[in-house]
Amino acid sequence: MKKTYAIDVDCANCAAKMEDAAKKTEGVKDCVVNFMALKMKVEFEEGADPAVVMPEVLKNCKKVEDDCDITF
Repeated sequence: MKKTYAIDVDCANCAAKMEDAAKKTEGVKDCVVNFMALKMKVEFEEGADPAVVMPEVLKNCKKVEDDCDITF
């Protein structure tokens, strides 16, 4: 399953850090962050619940970029 989320991030480098952090989160198969569009496209692993996974993605992203946000 793939879903797209709006993000709030200040720079392209920070967006890249968010993408890497999201990819390392359990339940995420792949993630692509588009800084210009301020969007995060997340592909979830089979059987993963986005409602459970996305708060973990946000937590991991805040570890690398504390002023970022994801709207879900």
